[in-house]
Amino acid sequence: MSGRGVWLRARARLRRFPAALAACGDQAAAYGRCVAAAAAGPAELRRDACLEEFQALRECFARAVRVCLC
Repeated sequence: MSGRGVWLRARARLRRFPAALAACGDQAAAYGRCVAAAAAGPAELRRDACLEEFQALRECFARAVRVCLC
């Protein structure tokens, strides 16, 4: 069994990533703002600090990939 098919499928998924990111610009920006705000200041960045924004971005990516299938 060849591993070549695995790499071809992985590359195909990675080629769809820019389209999914473009479709989820608002969610990506909100997540980025949250992480930047949480990282600013003297306190450490804590796990799940931006969980709500991350979940919204993740759901948007899943929808975009299902719809696009480019």
